[in-house]
Amino acid sequence: MPELPEVETTKTSLLPLIDQTVQSVQVYQSSLRWPIPENIAKLKGQKLLKLTRRSKYILAEFEQDTMLWHLGMSGSFRLCEPQDELRKHDHLVIQFEDFQLRYHDPRRFGCILWLDDHSQSKLIDTLGPEPLSDAFNAEYVAEKFKTKNVGAKVAIMDNHIVVGVGNIYATESLFNLGIHPAQPASSLSFQQIEKLVIEIKRILKQAIDLGGSTLRDYTNAMGENGYFQQTLLAYGRAGEICVNCETTLQNLKLGQRASVYCPECQPLKQVKIAGKKAIKSSKA
Repeated sequence: MPELPEVETTKTSLLPLIDQTVQSVQVYQSSLRWPIPENIAKLKGQKLLKLTRRSKYILAEFEQDTMLWHLGMSGSFRLCEPQDELRKHDHLVIQFEDFQLRYHDPRRFGCILWLDDHSQSKLIDTLGPEPLSDAFNAEYVAEKFKTKNVGAKVAIMDNHIVVGVGNIYATESLFNLGIHPAQPASSLSFQQIEKLVIEIKRILKQAIDLGGSTLRDYTNAMGENGYFQQTLLAYGRAGEICVNCETTLQNLKLGQRASVYCPECQPLKQVKIAGKKAIKSSKA
């Protein structure tokens, strides 16, 4: 699934559409996570004024309406020429003055919605702060974590705490700091939380600079791959040797997600949680 760096990179690659007017709209498959609005043709004649990102959503502000776009599991946008061959799973085509925008989504888990026609409070308003904003800081995270007995990885992937820190970037941040992904968030010291906030911001900025991660078929709207996957030290490397020691990286499932970690570099420390048994060290 495209994560925050991939969505940010996609948004940036769509900026050539700003101040372009929609000439036509063609829907080839309306059945996505939610149906593409039947009245989407009202975009015709409207100029695209602004593109922003909130979490993994792209907000496209036109002269009269604002759309909410989400890439889902396998979605992507591509800027094409009208004569370019239409690909299978190209579900939506919006013709602008100089570019044709195509939405491609083999698994159809993405969404193309009017911002005001869907439950905005459900999709946007309850989200936590952006990880690259000043609102995401150690004091804020410490307050959120103090009652969270779920694993640190689950906590930082909770969109109500902070948005956009997906599996790839959570795995890498925790590995770099030597924090076990299952270590209860409430057991982290303030110093660990400070370092975690800094590392998450660093990892995400680096990923954006490198165009995101192309692990399967992700490309930006220009058809360009990302290169952050070439720097991965833990994610996707279960069964391989840790780059810091000679221990084999292991995999466990947390929050229905695979979590790769090094048992030597990321020991699961013993802590006492009220009403629960102490957690056993992964070295035991």
